[in-house]
Amino acid sequence: MAHLYGAEHIRRYRETDGEEGHFWRRGAPTLLLTTTGRRSGAQHTTPLIYQQDGDRYVVVASKGGADTPPDWYRNIEADPAVEVQVLGDRFSARARTASDEEQARLWPVMTAVWPDYDAYQRKTERQIPLVILERAA
Repeated sequence: MAHLYGAEHIRRYRETDGEEGHFWRRGAPTLLLTTTGRRSGAQHTTPLIYQQDGDRYVVVASKGGADTPPDWYRNIEADPAVEVQVLGDRFSARARTASDEEQARLWPVMTAVWPDYDAYQRKTERQIPLVILERAA
């Protein structure tokens, strides 16, 4: 099967509870993150590579090593209340930027699943943040 991307990835992931789209290129697991647009107020969903850290999920705000963060990251800075889907599990969560200690511990975890993150970091002067997604109470 061809690798899913963009709107098609989101549609197929939702329709199949992640049976299609959970594992992406090179077998990297993906979740769907839905944020509220900081200017539009509209809901925006982005497929992101993730790893679990206990009962939390970790994603990378890399934007391929661009000098500006991805829109979804700017959205969570304005409103950390998000929706997450991992396979068939859909839940509300709070998103926050990892602390320096968490960043140091979790960056190697994320590059183990997607080594390109190291190349992305070399392309930019900004520290690419890790984002922690914690299930809402």
